[in-house]
Amino acid sequence: MKSTVADYRYRVLCLRIVPTVGSPIYLTDHPRDLVMGGHTYLSTSGYQFTGYTGTDDFSPASIDIEGIAGASGVTRAAVGSGLFDGAKCYVFATSWATPVEDEEPIVAGIFGKATLLDHRFQIGGVSLIDALNQTVGQTYGAQCPKVFCGTEYAGCGVSLAANTVTGTLTSVTSASVFTDATRSEAADTFGAGTIKFTSGPNAGLKALEIKSFSGGTISTFEPFYYLPVAGNSYSMVRGCRKRLADCQARWNGSTTYSNVLNFGGFPWIPTGSTYAQVGQGG
Repeated sequence: MKSTVADYRYRVLCLRIVPTVGSPIYLTDHPRDLVMGGHTYLSTSGYQFTGYTGTDDFSPASIDIEGIAGASGVTRAAVGSGLFDGAKCYVFATSWATPVEDEEPIVAGIFGKATLLDHRFQIGGVSLIDALNQTVGQTYGAQCPKVFCGTEYAGCGVSLAANTVTGTLTSVTSASVFTDATRSEAADTFGAGTIKFTSGPNAGLKALEIKSFSGGTISTFEPFYYLPVAGNSYSMVRGCRKRLADCQARWNGSTTYSNVLNFGGFPWIPTGSTYAQVGQGG
């Protein structure tokens, strides 16, 4: 049973979207903008909260939003670059007469993949309780499963700041291949790392994984939404190939040290082809 219920006479719905990267977006279905909790919830301008569905048979609940790209802070570039994939969303009800943020919580959820249809976007997701109900099994393999520079309990432990560099592009080949001729790091230093732009048309969009790095040339698996141009500034995080060798000589600021104690892989577990072989007599 809810501890607080919004006044039914003035009841309105509000939606708060928190992307994995970037600033939150605040929306309301009230005809006018509402200010609460130090945030301005924008009125229904170019978007439609298509609702929250739930059943009494424990089927997964769904959350859906549709709208026109470019309205209410949801830009075409942000949707196209995947900025809202995996974003958290919070739906609550309140009174438009005396709005209070999160007054009557309706549902909290996680968005799935956002899609573009011409100049319209569609985002669907599931509630947090359904996301937690997903079965996730632990796997064992030679590669380390930890997030590089993760600070969670028993995480990687390597300093993110010490492994982050900044620079400016000197030339551009395509939306996924560009060069900073001033970089002097060894080849593959940033392989499997990430890069994001802090100026230019791609500023504010999500970071992309680096496919290869050599001689200052950076290649990403996916192209950036806009074509970068020479002079764009960027922030880049060194990569980790998840191998034991990477932990044995991991750069962490001004010194090289071993991070093997935090390595989470199991390189000595025999593969299926090894332990399934028929034994041979001596």
